[in-house]
Amino acid sequence: MANTTSQSYSFDQNFSIDEIIQDAYERIGLQGTAGHQLKTARRSLNILFQEWGNRGIHFWEVGNTNINLVVGATSNVDATDEGAGTYTFYRNAVDSAAAAAASPQATTTPVTNIFGITDILNVSFRQNYNTTSQSDTGLTKVARDAYAATANKASNGTPSQFWVQRFIDKVTLTIYPLPNSSAASNFLSVYFVKRIEDVGAYTNATDTPFRFVPCMISGLSYYLSMKFAPQRTQEMKLLYEDELARALSEDGSAASTFITPKTYYPNI
Repeated sequence: MANTTSQSYSFDQNFSIDEIIQDAYERIGLQGTAGHQLKTARRSLNILFQEWGNRGIHFWEVGNTNINLVVGATSNVDATDEGAGTYTFYRNAVDSAAAAAASPQATTTPVTNIFGITDILNVSFRQNYNTTSQSDTGLTKVARDAYAATANKASNGTPSQFWVQRFIDKVTLTIYPLPNSSAASNFLSVYFVKRIEDVGAYTNATDTPFRFVPCMISGLSYYLSMKFAPQRTQEMKLLYEDELARALSEDGSAASTFITPKTYYPNI
């Protein structure tokens, strides 16, 4: 007779913040934590998630949305800050409200209820959206120098380039050229990277997939060891880096690998 199993896959969804903190403390030899120790652990977990943002792209935080195009890109634009053709994604609703108050004539939220965007990955010009003849054409991501060198930033046509600026409270997406009358009936398809959500209440689950639960606990143990068990910090760091490396290598989906030889021309 086969063993009875749980028939459940929700451990990570029910693994609350207080249990995560308890497990992390147990790894460094502390039990029965409360009060300040709970508060400082929650703070460290938030800091850990910020540090993950410097570890590269986390594929579970990649999202996609459409932006409506209008002639000259005069809608969905904070023209007082960045100029025509710039679409602004705010860090949170508070920043968006503050920007709207400072510039009431501007539409400061091009896409409703999408906050926390940290970078723009890809942008496509999308024609005939949601039809059998839908067609996407990729825009080229350019650096500040390339956009600054553009002679007439107000010229109209089919958008072919985009430039991204990352600020403290927002990320801006600037397209060139601005949509003309034929392009304006279409959309921009935008793939973006979103930040990991804050920890919040102790009863919350975390905004991470099950693959990252082991390294999340190890990382929090490492952070807490620096405060409460410094003699174990190096040990905790090695465990954390090892488990994080495995999680990052597993993140996303496998794709074909292409090896291109590097060409070197000396004395040219």
